[in-house]
Amino acid sequence: MGRLIAGRWHTEEEIPRSADGRFVRSRTRFHARVSAEPGALHPVAAGRYHLFLSWACPWAHRVHIGLELLGLGPAISTCFANAHMGEQGWRFGPGLAEVPDEVVGIDRLWELYLRADPRVDGRATVPVLWDRERGTIVNNESREILRMLSTELAPLHREGAPQLCPPELRERIDEVIDAIYEPINNGVYRSGFANTQEAYEEAVGELFAALDHWEAVLAEQRWLCGDRLTEADICLFTTLVRFDSVYVYHFKCNLRRLVDYPNLWGFTRDVYQRPGVAGTVHLDHVKRHYYGSHPSVNPRGIVPVGPRLDLESPHGRERLGG
Repeated sequence: MGRLIAGRWHTEEEIPRSADGRFVRSRTRFHARVSAEPGALHPVAAGRYHLFLSWACPWAHRVHIGLELLGLGPAISTCFANAHMGEQGWRFGPGLAEVPDEVVGIDRLWELYLRADPRVDGRATVPVLWDRERGTIVNNESREILRMLSTELAPLHREGAPQLCPPELRERIDEVIDAIYEPINNGVYRSGFANTQEAYEEAVGELFAALDHWEAVLAEQRWLCGDRLTEADICLFTTLVRFDSVYVYHFKCNLRRLVDYPNLWGFTRDVYQRPGVAGTVHLDHVKRHYYGSHPSVNPRGIVPVGPRLDLESPHGRERLGG
């Protein structure tokens, strides 16, 4: 793990934490948007954009799922980083990446950040949406990229693509994404990277309180925002699908397993079985990344062989409609 400071890469072993041992997530740096407005800096155009992703990262995974569900693969090219993230960060070079970058020609993701801003500060994270014509980063915030895929890029959707953010549900979708972010999406990291017992127990307590809440919600409805799959479901799914394989063991989120929650586990299988989603899930890759890339958490880098999860088993969620 490392970071850019005034355009220079610095390696470091320490996870960013506050003085009281709490994990502190770095803010994303690029927040421009693809737009259909006349004269837009980044206009809607097939073949213009490229996504730098990782099969391991849950934030990149949510973008990958959106891309597949909406049928945007022919319009937006992709590459996928190597599972191991060492001192040089995410790697995309030939022979290193799962799917190498053949658009920009970088080996390390931080090189891409320098092309966008030679004096950039911060961590080099995925996902990254790259504008080929302008030669710069459009956005590196997963939630904002997913929203662009759902809305601004609608003219490029496949015929019959789902509406992941219909106008009438947008406010509710944003409320749910906000509600699950800190205790669940970020909560597993707050637990795993905590540096004190107090910080760890605080994070784990909030995580499982939130899981208990959404378990009850999903007992009454099929999806988080009602009777249809939305961006909110994708944002929860990418954490839940990693839960028993990684977060229970590696991040000590072991009060309960996902399979101990009938509705959350059924929900996870329901999303997984949507056409196009299963092909985005690479749990062997996920485990190699987490257990091999965090020496402060797992010094020997040993990857557990389990657990065995049957994501193809019937989920029974049809009884709730939707």
